[in-house]
Amino acid sequence: MNEEAGKLTRAAGVVGFFTLLSRVSGLFRDVVIGFLFGAHGAADAYFVAFRIPNLLRRLTAEGALTVAFIPVFTNYLAKEGKAEAIKVTQIVFTFLAIFLALITLSGIVFARPLTQFFAPGFVQEPEKFEMAVSLTRWMFPYIFFVSLVALAMGVLNALRHFMAPAMSPVLFNLCNIVCAILFYPLLDEPILGLAFGVLIGGAAQLLFQIPYLLKQGIRLRFNFDLKHPGLGRLLYLMGPAAFGAAVYQINVLVSTILASFLPSGSVSYLYYADRFLEFPVGIFAIALGTAALPSFSTLVVTGNVKELRATLAYALRIVNFICLPATAGLAVLAVPLFAIFFQRGAFDSTATLNSAQALIFFSFGLWSISGTKLVAPVFYAMEDTKTPVFVGIIAFVINFVASLALMGAINVDGNSAGVITRMIASASVSIGLVSLGHGGLALATTISSLCNFFILLLILHRRLEGIPLREVSQSFLRNLISTLLMATPLFWLAGKVDWTGTGIAVYSKALILACLICLGISLYLGLSYLLRSTELQILDQFRRSAQSRLRRG
Repeated sequence: MNEEAGKLTRAAGVVGFFTLLSRVSGLFRDVVIGFLFGAHGAADAYFVAFRIPNLLRRLTAEGALTVAFIPVFTNYLAKEGKAEAIKVTQIVFTFLAIFLALITLSGIVFARPLTQFFAPGFVQEPEKFEMAVSLTRWMFPYIFFVSLVALAMGVLNALRHFMAPAMSPVLFNLCNIVCAILFYPLLDEPILGLAFGVLIGGAAQLLFQIPYLLKQGIRLRFNFDLKHPGLGRLLYLMGPAAFGAAVYQINVLVSTILASFLPSGSVSYLYYADRFLEFPVGIFAIALGTAALPSFSTLVVTGNVKELRATLAYALRIVNFICLPATAGLAVLAVPLFAIFFQRGAFDSTATLNSAQALIFFSFGLWSISGTKLVAPVFYAMEDTKTPVFVGIIAFVINFVASLALMGAINVDGNSAGVITRMIASASVSIGLVSLGHGGLALATTISSLCNFFILLLILHRRLEGIPLREVSQSFLRNLISTLLMATPLFWLAGKVDWTGTGIAVYSKALILACLICLGISLYLGLSYLLRSTELQILDQFRRSAQSRLRRG
């Protein structure tokens, strides 16, 4: 294991741990939402309304800003010194504050056409549409706060501080939970409590970063030297990165738009399934990608291509080792997971089965999504944001066509439907292959993410004059065998339990699920040992890193 690979593993362990806390609190938040609002009506409206500023956050901030800012900041830090790097940070902060204020105001003013664009199917249900418009207006200022959080995240990650950015989403989730419960009995429209939680949570995330920035000697002051070349370089990289870094989210958004034409609840089923998928994606893929970008940037700046290739291959092997069994676990245990965590209150057994169907199709894309989170940062480290955009456009087209082919025919009222709505409905009839409903949309997203990953990997293989793909392929095959041998008995045992019925107490079901998960992990690790998986050293590296931190603590 080379030096950067060791740093990457330790950093990924830190990010992964705090992201785990974030995902657990996020899961509890979604359980509360499911209990209070179920998977229909107001819940659909909230998920669409939140998707709008959340996508813009990925496009203008977290996705584009973080991946474009870290290489620029690292370059100034290495070549011009920390003082100049701080100056660039303050200039970027000034520009962002002005730009985001304008974006926020525009979003509030144009909430109605935005909602109509993102959920055209809601127009045929006026009450749901008006609720989505109102929620969009309330939540749009969230993009202002969370985009500045993304800037702070970029600075701290570039300086190899990963805890605060990874921890701050926990505050966001707690604010959502408290507001949802607190305002539910107080408001005529209880769903507005979630909107208040989004606003308060965004502000809390930003405030949490400030002490850690000050500790690094960085103050977010206004600096109006907007002609500084550092800002120009950042904006040049951000433009293409906005699309390239958010391909998966754009595809999920396309699924949301198309799901608005499907029966009520389809948007919610996709949302809940995506949230479960985000659990391993956040803990493993985003943790690795977050830790990898500073390492890749350092290796690119120093011109150490050999170590860059080795570090990337090592990271891809980690993806094989962790994401393949996680995929099998999500697919096999989809129904038990929703039955135990969500099936109560307004969330019934029908919602459980439909959400589980979406999760099964989504889960097959976990491996490729995670791989893309590692491959794309190499392009950004080389300050090449155009290639991910080009590949992202291809993936977007694949997702859209596959969605129309797999979701089934769309029926709309020709008199009230707009031109775009009628075009989408006509296309779904013309190219439709099977009628999988919302499950077809999830499967299309998976197909698109696989294409995105493979194309990027092949381009990078040529660009770096050879990634050790044989080593990565052997790792994939070895871990796939272990995964299949682990999943087979797990699938058989899970099928013996009536998860959605009332014959077994939920606590008993939870105990059975915990036993199945422990059995799956034990089987997988045992099979990995028998097959002499070299990735087992990763666990030892995490263990030694944790022991070291405990001793320092």
